[in-house]
Amino acid sequence: MNTSTIVQKLWNYCNVLRDDGMSYGDYVEQLTYLLFLKMADERTKAPYNQKSPVPEQYGWPSLIKKDGDELFDHYRHTLETLGNQKGLLGLIFNKSQNKFQDPAKLRRLVVDLIDKEQWVSMSADVKGDAYEGLLEKNAQDTKSGAGQYFTPRPLIQAIVDVMAPKPGETVCDPACGTGGFLLAAHDYVVKHNPHLTKEERRRLREETFKGWELVQATARLAAMNMLLHGIGSQDFEPIVVSDSLAADPGERFDVILTNPPFGKKSSTTIVGEEGKVSRERDIVERGDFWATTSNKQLNFVQHVKTLLKQNGRAAVVVPDNVLFEGGAGETIRRKLLHDCDVHTLLRLPTGLFYAQGVKANVLFFDKKPASETPWTKKLWIYDLRTNMHFTLKTNPLKREDLDEFVQCYNPANRHDRKPTWFDESAPLPSPLAEGEGTALTPALSQGERGLKGRWRAYDYEELINRDKASLDIFWLKDESLSDSDNLPAPEVIAAEIVEDLAAALAQFREIAGDLTGTAERD
Repeated sequence: MNTSTIVQKLWNYCNVLRDDGMSYGDYVEQLTYLLFLKMADERTKAPYNQKSPVPEQYGWPSLIKKDGDELFDHYRHTLETLGNQKGLLGLIFNKSQNKFQDPAKLRRLVVDLIDKEQWVSMSADVKGDAYEGLLEKNAQDTKSGAGQYFTPRPLIQAIVDVMAPKPGETVCDPACGTGGFLLAAHDYVVKHNPHLTKEERRRLREETFKGWELVQATARLAAMNMLLHGIGSQDFEPIVVSDSLAADPGERFDVILTNPPFGKKSSTTIVGEEGKVSRERDIVERGDFWATTSNKQLNFVQHVKTLLKQNGRAAVVVPDNVLFEGGAGETIRRKLLHDCDVHTLLRLPTGLFYAQGVKANVLFFDKKPASETPWTKKLWIYDLRTNMHFTLKTNPLKREDLDEFVQCYNPANRHDRKPTWFDESAPLPSPLAEGEGTALTPALSQGERGLKGRWRAYDYEELINRDKASLDIFWLKDESLSDSDNLPAPEVIAAEIVEDLAAALAQFREIAGDLTGTAERD
């Protein structure tokens, strides 16, 4: 059975359960428990003959044998018992609950859907991609809020393609959501190194990847997602459930790929005497940070710097405020430009994320040893935002939309880069050799490419002398402002208006929360 067939089969049954009051997220979670139990049982049989981590009385056969209320009670006890176990069992089943309302529907999912497939014998691509398909469908459900944990896979693939992780390198995501970056890095290493030794494969499975996730339910999905792709074991938990910003874990990594949670500020709800509720800012104070702030994204940038090994490299998705915010933001940018090699910035278009109102970028930098002179020499910027219009449904981002960026980045040798934008007043470069540059912008002549090129560099001195050392830089002319004929389709304009309103509403909510908290403390 192919991936799309499995996804459709499992998702069709979700529609049945929705009529029974179960949400998309609850369904994927229940499916996670049952798939784990089924695969653990399959591994006890030939040719694997492995010992199951699940106690025999709670294994898959015990579910198959029961029906009705007896099945219901047994399933509930199974979840409770396994949630108290250590290792991967505890990670998958911790705080798990039976969300089924009808024993007959539970029985049908167990017997008619999951038991009829041999999940372990499927390739990691098939079963892993099937689960990814379910996670993406869950992210599309705006009511669940799951979209905030789901980074668009075409974007992840392009980032991993330019970061090019290698066998033996450790890879970390300190805000891993459902594990998209870690899985893409795993797939990249396997695809580009087809002759890995047995020991290299073991290390890839048990020593290479590490993720942190604050939300238990999301960490559960990430752990299962990685297990279905062949990462992790009962003795190796690739996901840690904790607030990664709370402290320096002491571990260091070669590659960090992450999209920290959206939302500008961190805060904690405090319940005081007589049930009075107030909100206090979470000001993260750490000795390894350059500045103290309640801005989560700025703290994650500093945290990533800490987690990197010397000469380690990072790709971090950040909102626009990280590029221009003053105060701690300016301090952090100046230190980052000086202490690290901040070499690439990808300006992302709107309409990519399930959480609306997000204007984001990808910041690429390498950690360097202490130096009196700044490590950043040139910041190369690729503007995928100006005059680009995407929507989640009618015009979603595709991997090929990032082909030009990947080629411009030049992952084979990022120190050998050529701009596609040229100053109009300066003489154009010498004529291109036949065929040169055709993969970049084939529809444009050399002169047009110079005027409309999306790729150019800024020297360190130019960056550091900008107001607040702002990296919020753009140079292309917004064609929609000057030529009504170039306006995007109405549905695209509507989607962008919705995103802008959503962003504004989120900011007003934050301000209102601040005012409420201040009044209550007073």
